[in-house]
Amino acid sequence: MYSLDRVLAFWSALDAAGPEHAYWVGRLTLCGSPEDIARYDAAFAGRDRGGAPRGTPWQVRRLPERSLFRATMPPEARAGDGDPALAVRASADEVLRHRDLATLSPDERTEAQRLLALTARAHPMRAGRRYAPAARGGVDRRRTVRALLRGPDVLLRRARRPRPRRLVLLVDVSGSMSPYADALLRFAHALVRHRPRWTAVYALGTRLTPLTAALRTRDAEAALRVAGQAIPDWRGGTRLAGTVSAFVRGDGHRGVARGAVVVVFSDGWETGDPARLAGAVAHLRRLAARVVWVSPHAGRPGFEPSAGGLAAALPHVDALVAGHTIAALSAVVENMEVPRA
Repeated sequence: MYSLDRVLAFWSALDAAGPEHAYWVGRLTLCGSPEDIARYDAAFAGRDRGGAPRGTPWQVRRLPERSLFRATMPPEARAGDGDPALAVRASADEVLRHRDLATLSPDERTEAQRLLALTARAHPMRAGRRYAPAARGGVDRRRTVRALLRGPDVLLRRARRPRPRRLVLLVDVSGSMSPYADALLRFAHALVRHRPRWTAVYALGTRLTPLTAALRTRDAEAALRVAGQAIPDWRGGTRLAGTVSAFVRGDGHRGVARGAVVVVFSDGWETGDPARLAGAVAHLRRLAARVVWVSPHAGRPGFEPSAGGLAAALPHVDALVAGHTIAALSAVVENMEVPRA
């Protein structure tokens, strides 16, 4: 339930939202499934040794009684044990997390932006060049010798200090991906704002378009307007093989993709030769530490990777993940971590 990624996301979101929203921030970041909610409620409320409720450590601030969604009020809220407006808001958030992003209304997209900002808390790390004392790892000879001169025999160890790992997002903005492109670029904007030095974003269409500078704008709407103006082939055709190959042979070889986590957001429709795309993705995999392919159709019942480009690229990626809901994008964030050897 509480992975390191979720704990880091919780503290980042709590810092942004404030301690008065601790319960709902924790519920949105720490709970990955409906089964986790009961365990989370028990852990949050807590009990003393006598079995009496210990109570929550923060007072929840009352939010304005408004909601963009019609949701059934939980029984505990109707009974007066909680804030009705807050309960309806949380229930609406739970519904929105599992709604297909392509079916959201304009008002719901605005509300989804807030949840995407909470979800986009990736922290891929790598081993740095410098060493630091550690409980496990190789023997630190210098510190061990000094310790032996002062006292009993002891072996002191060291390990490389963790450093941020670069994150690269390749977002397909072709016509077949247009229902999801807006939400995915908002997700990319949140990741860039969270890790501006270590996140790079490119649009894939008939050509490769860098979007990192545009998405560094603080305001999401302004950032998307600038990004839209920079993309000449929005909702046009797609040349996945050509654009992925252009990235690999260009910025990828110049250091952007080396040792990075590369996430490709695309349904895999390719108008060119799928074999060429397979070669480009295989080349990308040799440069990157991890390649994740996100398809909005992967989470649907009966899905098969039958699209020519996706079927060709699949043997060269580390994970195929759904990306059609906010909850699915939470799984994408989890897949951005590189497993330790």
